[in-house]
Amino acid sequence: MDILIDLTEKLNNPAKTDRLQAIEEIARLIKEGKITRQESEEVNNHVHTIYSFSPYSPSYAAYLAWKAGLKTIGIMDHDSIAGCEELLLASKRLGIASTVGFEMRVNFNQTRLQGRQINNPDSKNIAYIALHGIAQCQFNRIKEFLKPINKSHHARNSLMVNRMNQMFLDFGIEKIDYSQDIISISKADEGGSITERHLLFALANKLVRKIGKGKRLINFLEGQLKIVIPEKIKTYLMELNNPNYIYDLLGILKSSFMENIYIEPDSQECISVHEAINFAHSINAIPAYAYLGDVLESPTGDKKSQKFEDDYLEDLFAEIKKIGFRAVTYMPPRNTEQQLQRVQKLCQEYHFMEISGVDINQPRQSFNCPEILKPQFRHLIDMTWALIAHEKLANYNIRYALFHEENPLQNLPLRDRLKLYSSIGRRIDPFNPEKVEHLLPF
Repeated sequence: MDILIDLTEKLNNPAKTDRLQAIEEIARLIKEGKITRQESEEVNNHVHTIYSFSPYSPSYAAYLAWKAGLKTIGIMDHDSIAGCEELLLASKRLGIASTVGFEMRVNFNQTRLQGRQINNPDSKNIAYIALHGIAQCQFNRIKEFLKPINKSHHARNSLMVNRMNQMFLDFGIEKIDYSQDIISISKADEGGSITERHLLFALANKLVRKIGKGKRLINFLEGQLKIVIPEKIKTYLMELNNPNYIYDLLGILKSSFMENIYIEPDSQECISVHEAINFAHSINAIPAYAYLGDVLESPTGDKKSQKFEDDYLEDLFAEIKKIGFRAVTYMPPRNTEQQLQRVQKLCQEYHFMEISGVDINQPRQSFNCPEILKPQFRHLIDMTWALIAHEKLANYNIRYALFHEENPLQNLPLRDRLKLYSSIGRRIDPFNPEKVEHLLPF
């Protein structure tokens, strides 16, 4: 139907008011039965939006999750919560449960992991972590916490752009202007972050503009930049009408070129893991270590084969428990079952909450994750409902945050607490998620 095509296009309009107005119209069509979906038990807690790097606005992400049949959606932008409010509003109108958080990088100085390759392909000693289950009442504190981090990131981005421009000087590639070519395609003016992918997106556009597509571009990447391109990506780059062309090119640049311009972040941008965890505790978010595991083949094509935590996983779990992490997050489609069985066993041993999510940040990725319906992963669905209950209850009364020291259930074993919170999460009305007082078991 033409009206739906028009509305979905509006979901990525520059103005948030236009996007939410489109959501209102879609919600009306759903209520009238003119738009339907095949509902699943699937959940996803790790979707990126235009407020870090993604083809999707928060409204569009909420709609695509609904359309894919998901029960829940979670936003997880890098160093930003600017899209959280929109995702909550859009999800509420669509009737899909939601959870919000953000992802950040931290340094592991003065820990047993100092100097190791942890879960970050670009740097040793620096790791990605996730702060899940953020109560809406904490948004202002988080925005202030993230401001100096993004300020430092901007400064490093500018230096990397200068390095990139210098590299391409002899190839006649038009210089990248940090303000016109990068800031302009971001949501930095609304509190969004600018990531390395923004830089590579700008570079990808400059390369296509100068060299063109297809064989000429492939020859340049292989001959001049010495990039080894997988056959699947070559096929994509040979498709001149490929609607995802720039994203496909960006992916290969991320995996095989980024190291040429990369500048190590300092401790102002990647703060101490201890500082980050203490902040997470202070706002009663759930800090989660993001397990990557040794990569043999990257599902998204933006990571090369590389070893990460698997050789010292037992030591890692002992250390993150000591530091104060509450959870471990992982992605069932990304690892082998043997890898994840080991992670699950360690989570049980160290009493970590397990949180799943499929990292969505480019258009070829599906919002569906059928792997989570397998028996060995179905408990991750329960954990998502527990996460949602934690978030909504904490917003109602901070004492009801899952790990709050004054939580009336704090003496219950974590497993029992999670089971109870999961049952509450499933009973929260997604059209009125703030109304939880009648569900309190205390």
